[in-house]
Amino acid sequence: MAARRIVALGGHEFKRRPEELAVVHHLLGFTGADSPRVCFIPTAGGDDHSGIADFYLALDGADYRPSHLSLFRRERERVDVRRHLLSQDLIYVAGGSMLNLLAVWRAHGLPRILAEAWERGIVLAGQSAGAMCWFDYGITASLGEPRPYPGLGLLPGSLCVHYARDPSRRSAYHRAVSGGYPPGYALDDGAGVLFEGQSAAEAFAGRRDSRVIRVEANGRGAAREVPLRPEPLAPPPPPPEDAAIAEMRELRLGRGRGAGLALRG
Repeated sequence: MAARRIVALGGHEFKRRPEELAVVHHLLGFTGADSPRVCFIPTAGGDDHSGIADFYLALDGADYRPSHLSLFRRERERVDVRRHLLSQDLIYVAGGSMLNLLAVWRAHGLPRILAEAWERGIVLAGQSAGAMCWFDYGITASLGEPRPYPGLGLLPGSLCVHYARDPSRRSAYHRAVSGGYPPGYALDDGAGVLFEGQSAAEAFAGRRDSRVIRVEANGRGAAREVPLRPEPLAPPPPPPEDAAIAEMRELRLGRGRGAGLALRG
């Protein structure tokens, strides 16, 4: 049976910042492929064009085969959804509205397809709404105030994201867990957890201060936090520079030195 893996991220952007790229390269490593096929699903943000562009630009020059699935534009971007998703090594789900994400997915039959992808060993990953959707419950603000909302249930328990920067989510999560909702994990932006099967196997962080916290009921009508120790991720090496760009930079530098000597003379 293929290894079933899901990676939940508390918050992440496809930007060329070292801490963001460290997370991406860690995700790519989970596939075990030399040139992994990666599909970006931006449904939760309404298939925002800028988010799709950032996905392609962030890893420009990396050895991977990117694609995206736009469910809001299927009349123009026609694709066999099942065939395409089941041909990937990694499926990455962007953040946004968890409520809208699940509603659109159900209209297009994605829950069944993504469950099949998981069973086949394709790595499922995502941030914010794209992380909470895999669990029994996520703490979403899609309806206004943060509250628990049911996800796809591939992973047992619950998840809360943006934990450090959104105190209202933390409060809502504590109320939910102390009130009988299943325990789970709280993730700061930049932190993540790898699940193998339905068990947490690794906690990691692209930022030094990002936390991974286990949240559970304390048996006295409240919730307690158990901090974990996420593995710090080293930033990836910069991609090799194009020779023509390097030559142009040297020419400009030489001209600048010449101008400086002339001024000093």
